[in-house]
Amino acid sequence: MRVGVIFGGQSAEHEVSVRSARSVIEHLDPHKYEALPIGIDKGGSWLFLDKKTFFLSTERGHLPTLKGDNNTPPPSIFSRVAATTSPFSPCALREILDLMFPLIHGPNGEDGTIQGLMQLINLPYVGSNVLSSAICMDKIIMKKILRGANLPIPRYLAFHCGDAIDADRVIAALKLPLFVKPANLGSSVGVNKIHTRGEFDRFVHRAFLYDEYILIEECIDGREFECAVLGNRDPLISLPGEIVPSHEFYSYAAKYLDADGAQFILPAQLDPLKIKEIQDLGLQAFRALRCGGMARVDFFQKKNGEIVINELNTIPGFTTTSLYAKLLEISGISYSTLLDSLIRLSIERFSKERACRAAQCDALQPTTNRCWNCCGSAAETPLC
Repeated sequence: MRVGVIFGGQSAEHEVSVRSARSVIEHLDPHKYEALPIGIDKGGSWLFLDKKTFFLSTERGHLPTLKGDNNTPPPSIFSRVAATTSPFSPCALREILDLMFPLIHGPNGEDGTIQGLMQLINLPYVGSNVLSSAICMDKIIMKKILRGANLPIPRYLAFHCGDAIDADRVIAALKLPLFVKPANLGSSVGVNKIHTRGEFDRFVHRAFLYDEYILIEECIDGREFECAVLGNRDPLISLPGEIVPSHEFYSYAAKYLDADGAQFILPAQLDPLKIKEIQDLGLQAFRALRCGGMARVDFFQKKNGEIVINELNTIPGFTTTSLYAKLLEISGISYSTLLDSLIRLSIERFSKERACRAAQCDALQPTTNRCWNCCGSAAETPLC
């Protein structure tokens, strides 16, 4: 099976994405899969790389960055899609790939854009669909849906860059300290903790550099947990793990730049009833947001023991040492088994969607007496 591993992208999480891609390409079973690296550089150009070129470009000790000068003459399989003398057609991907494994974190990758492209060219892909990817990328929309599903979330206020933000009223409503976050980024990029009124304007301005929408959220002084979810409509969820950051909070630097940025307690030391509560909330959130394939669910526990859902990440960090993989490992699922499962789940979902599209086509035929909207039940007219 030819698996395209697409990574990089134009978001602030570009370097993290390259690391995730390297881990996946290294661990895809070569007896089952042919991994084909497809990088998107920070200028938005698509680079079709052979594995040797890709690995050479990621052997540096610092966070790797995909650059245009890493592009070498593509292998023959990509001769049609990588030619510089003719326009690139996404439909060519369908001719050379059996499946796409998206590993672009953040905007233009995790937000439904790559998923929409795969949907248009009828190519199976790993992970959540267009809708749930877009919902989970936007923290404001995600929290609105979780709140609508009666799931516990932190208190927050959302703002657009054109809004007049009254700092004193925000502080009165949520109390200091506060967190300010861009609505559409991950890996804690652009996240800052506001301790004083004097920091408010500066950190709000900084968040707006990354997105036109931001949210300002209450600071929960408590414990932080994460769970990994794997599956489609009947998913499994890992045991929770606890994050104990050595920094003031689990920032980008703590995650990726400081080897001692956080301690991970795997599994978390919790009462069995509290573990079940966290797992139940994680599954409810996964289903409420219509996620598929995989997601990492982040939680806080308040001092009074109350659990709240912070967010869901549909393309979590995906190295062998990333929390998503480690959480499943302590729950009995190895990294290679995880990759096999995600590919199987994506094909399973694609087959169901294709069957629905076929039924829809049948429903549009004047000779049919089946109604697609009723899942194939008898109907008096082709469309009811």
